[in-house]
Amino acid sequence: MTHRLFIALRPPPPVRDRLIDSMDGVTGARWQDDDQLHLTLRYVGEVDRHCANDLAEALGGLRMPCFEIELVGTGAFERKGKPHLIWAGVAPNEALRRLQKKIERICQSAGIEAEHRKFMPHVTLARLNSSSGPVGSFLADTATTRFGSWNATSFGLFESHLREQGSLYTEVVDYPLGAVA
Repeated sequence: MTHRLFIALRPPPPVRDRLIDSMDGVTGARWQDDDQLHLTLRYVGEVDRHCANDLAEALGGLRMPCFEIELVGTGAFERKGKPHLIWAGVAPNEALRRLQKKIERICQSAGIEAEHRKFMPHVTLARLNSSSGPVGSFLADTATTRFGSWNATSFGLFESHLREQGSLYTEVVDYPLGAVA
């Protein structure tokens, strides 16, 4: 049996509420549900149970202080010159980058192939397809929106279950931040 995993931070309800309140104005966009809103630190992908257990155990050894994080502004990722995903951005944050680098090292030590994409912290707001409307007005209206900040006190290992109506994410383990050995 394989598990489709990722490691992420989950914004608290007030920040998720502000994100949801912004989700409007792009026809045909598949807006994310509250349960889907997260900031991916590392996509792991399909792994067998043994690898999943090794990773879960290794992540438990990560030590790092809590830190403040802020979501601000929006943008879009393009594929073949067309937007395919709308996201909320993250204010520059060195602590977040340190956490992501520690997680990357742990993933590699657990036998997971190195991530080759540059870390671009964001929270996905919507997925788009060829029938989705233009995103320019939405991006202009939300370019400097401050969605809120929070004190990141934990991160989680999540499992993704693919469904026709969108992915269902289940937190498998919650890892506290704040304890520094």
